[in-house]
Amino acid sequence: MIDIKENPAAYAVIRGSKKYPNIKGRAAFYDTYGGTVVVASVYGLPQETEENSGGFHGFHIHEGSSCTGNAQNEFADAKGHYNPGDLPHPEHAGDLPPLLSNHGTAWMAVYTNRFYPEDVVGRTVIIHKNPDDFHSQPSGDAGEMIACGEIVSWSPEVC
Repeated sequence: MIDIKENPAAYAVIRGSKKYPNIKGRAAFYDTYGGTVVVASVYGLPQETEENSGGFHGFHIHEGSSCTGNAQNEFADAKGHYNPGDLPHPEHAGDLPPLLSNHGTAWMAVYTNRFYPEDVVGRTVIIHKNPDDFHSQPSGDAGEMIACGEIVSWSPEVC
C-alpha cells in the first residue's frame, strides 16, 4: 500500500523558458514505502503540441542542479537524465511518464521505486516540447527543454 504523507518531502517550482514564459507549475515528491509518488501540475503548456503530438510532453528528472544554461540551451546546466545506475533509456531513474496537456494544462501522479525524494533533492525536473519515444538513446528524443524546476527539500516555511 502506498501511504502519502500530508506534505511532500521535496518539491520543484516549474517555470517556462524565455520562449515559453507562460508555463508554470509544481512537482511534489512524496516519500512512500519503497519509493516516491510524484505529483505534477502544470499550466500554460504550448497549444501547438496538442496539435502536433497529441499534447504529450517528455517529463524527466535531470542530473544537473540548476535551471540555467547558455544561448543555445537556456537549461543546459540541467544536464542529462538522472541515471545513477548507468542504464539505457528508458530505464534511467529519472525517466517518468509523459505529461498530457489538455488545453495547456497537465496533471499527473505516478509511483516510482527508482528513487526516493532525498535522491533527487538538488537535481532538476524538465518538461520537453515533444513526447519521449521511450527507445532513442540516450534520452528518448523528446526535443527542446521548455520548462525547468530545481528540486528542493520541503519546509513548513514554503506554505
